[in-house]
Amino acid sequence: MEELDTQMGAARKGTITPQMEVVAKKERRTVEEIRAWVAEGKVIIPANHAHACLDPNGVGSMLRTKINVNLGVSRDVKDYDIEMEKVKSAVKLGAQAIMDLSSHGDTQPFRRKLCRECPTMVGTVPVYDAVIHYQRDLATLSADDFVDVVRLHAEDGVDFVTLHCGITRKTIDEIRAGGRKMNVVSRGGSLVFAWMAMTGEENPFLERYDDILTICHEHDVTISLGDACRPGCLADATDGCQMGELLRLGELTQRAWDRDVQVMVEGPGHVPMDQIAANMKVQQTICKGAPFYVLGPLVTDIAPGYDHITAAIGGAIAAWAGAAFLCYVTPAEHLALPNVDDVRQGIIASRIAAHAADIAKGIPGSQEPDERMADARRVLDWDAQFKEALDPKVARAIRDSRAPEDDHSETCSMCGKFCAVRSMNKVLAGEYIDIL
Repeated sequence: MEELDTQMGAARKGTITPQMEVVAKKERRTVEEIRAWVAEGKVIIPANHAHACLDPNGVGSMLRTKINVNLGVSRDVKDYDIEMEKVKSAVKLGAQAIMDLSSHGDTQPFRRKLCRECPTMVGTVPVYDAVIHYQRDLATLSADDFVDVVRLHAEDGVDFVTLHCGITRKTIDEIRAGGRKMNVVSRGGSLVFAWMAMTGEENPFLERYDDILTICHEHDVTISLGDACRPGCLADATDGCQMGELLRLGELTQRAWDRDVQVMVEGPGHVPMDQIAANMKVQQTICKGAPFYVLGPLVTDIAPGYDHITAAIGGAIAAWAGAAFLCYVTPAEHLALPNVDDVRQGIIASRIAAHAADIAKGIPGSQEPDERMADARRVLDWDAQFKEALDPKVARAIRDSRAPEDDHSETCSMCGKFCAVRSMNKVLAGEYIDIL
């Protein structure tokens, strides 16, 4: 059976794929623009050949900023039905990607269900699943075991896999020498770190990178180069450990491109606002324009319960400065596994950040909903306002729960008849303004 081409491989041959056509239409770009960017690696279209129900999206700084939602069961919270409810809610609220980070039980049925039923991109972190899949302690696993799990996830239909290839045995020495407040906060990165420390061997995802590229090329799985050394607090931002790993990720990006494998690069983390733009610029330079996928970044460390807000502040700045993909952060970050409402709040906060950045970048059509909202507000058309709202259900519920006693169709209970819009409409129409 002839092997199917990757999106990058097809683009480099001048072939327009059906996925490129869909992305071009969504982004109001020409198919030739999309093809050229995919060929360069500046835009990716994660689309595993086996993910038949996928509604494809492009990820790149010149396109609309995309949102990823992390979910999955753990030993303490293990109801897959609730996770599927989160998936459906995330899709409805406009997320473009779902990452299954399950770390308990038989993970494969849920992963396969996602790839059968979920129209968004599906991602995983295979190192999480290795211990669960083999039911063996971390130190007993071999490099072959890790590679085989990557293959399993690719065969199941996932569109992208996060692999922590940039952390090395040298990193162990750097961390042990001190200088970092939070050491390694990446869950996947810490597992690879621990495996290397316990076995004395080099990073299996780095040592077997060529084998992994073969798997990813066969199934057209995008590699998300994980940032094991991302800063977990402001004090660790933009340090030597983070920058050293980024240099290695730049080299690995080129090696993947040489095999027509799509790549995005993961970034921080916790970063002060004044360092965010510089982080984006450095990544774009080192990784030659490969899409940047950031967690937040969170701009302060002291807001547990509100980290969806600290992440949205950083995310808006990051996307404006060139990040292409925002991983949502929920109010439960640092505290607990998010519930359905946490997921909703995290998605909306991230969508606000992404949308604000897209307007600032001049992404085609990005400001049109805001213009329609302004038109609706000018004539006090509440239904039209709810239609344009990022979360219509919440907007309508707030208004209905605190409706004004008079002129319900015109004003809200904040201003009542003192409403500036009402007054302006009446005076410009030559009408008498009754307030008392």
